[in-house]
Amino acid sequence: MRPEVVEGVKNLIDRRHGELSHLQISWFGGEPMLARSVIEDVASHASEIQRRTPGLGYGSDMTTNGYLLDHTAAERLAGLGIRRFQVSLDGPARHHDHTRVRADGQGTFDRIWRNLLSIRDGSVDAHVLLRVHLTPGNLDVMPAFLTQVRDTFLDDRRFRVFLKRVVRLGGAGDASMEVLDAEDERIAALEEIVVSDGQGESLFEAEQVCYAARANSMMVRADGRLGKCTVGLSEPGNTVGRLLPDGTLEVDTPRFRRWLQGWESRDAELTACPYEAFTRQGPQLLQLTARPGS
Repeated sequence: MRPEVVEGVKNLIDRRHGELSHLQISWFGGEPMLARSVIEDVASHASEIQRRTPGLGYGSDMTTNGYLLDHTAAERLAGLGIRRFQVSLDGPARHHDHTRVRADGQGTFDRIWRNLLSIRDGSVDAHVLLRVHLTPGNLDVMPAFLTQVRDTFLDDRRFRVFLKRVVRLGGAGDASMEVLDAEDERIAALEEIVVSDGQGESLFEAEQVCYAARANSMMVRADGRLGKCTVGLSEPGNTVGRLLPDGTLEVDTPRFRRWLQGWESRDAELTACPYEAFTRQGPQLLQLTARPGS
């Protein structure tokens, strides 16, 4: 993230915090831990603002591959208010290391697993959501793997599991991907493994309203562009403005309103996932009815 964008984020917090009841900052990549100095800079600023502002709540979370998230790093980040981490696993080592490799081609599973164990064995005040991806190719090994995950981590209430089907979201290889059907009964059987023994809250249900459909939610990209959705990063309509170094926002109002039109139409599908609805049904979903003076 460019230095002027970092300053813009901190100045935006300065401009807005007086009118907020809660500030939520989510770190997403790429891999955010590769820019840890940026994260600590902004998080330190947000934490200080929260301490100096009575009644202001502040929380922060991070989506990370977990390769650099050991106990020491998690403890440092938790001290800056980042207390929720989502770490993705594509199955046991031979599956995970096939899809998630280092730049030199080496696998990543063993180090990530050691990092998770170090967090479990430490006392850091943080929660880890283990997002386990399901595909036709790894489904046969999932019962044993999820049993291992349950027995290793789920006695610790700081850990939760979320099972997620890999789905088609666009791109050159989309049509060739094999995906599981949402109604596949084998998925329900896997869920039973990680919600047993009183772990009924281990699965995180999707929110009814996506963050991208919320008027007060904005994505700031590393170059200062503003967006709404962390999935449709290459969608031109997902660039809705720019953050300036002084913390002000230049917003393309027509593009911004496209992400909010589910509220006007009362279409639950558009508020649940404006981007998925757009890709499935086409650009006509993003047509607006202009009102005088709007």
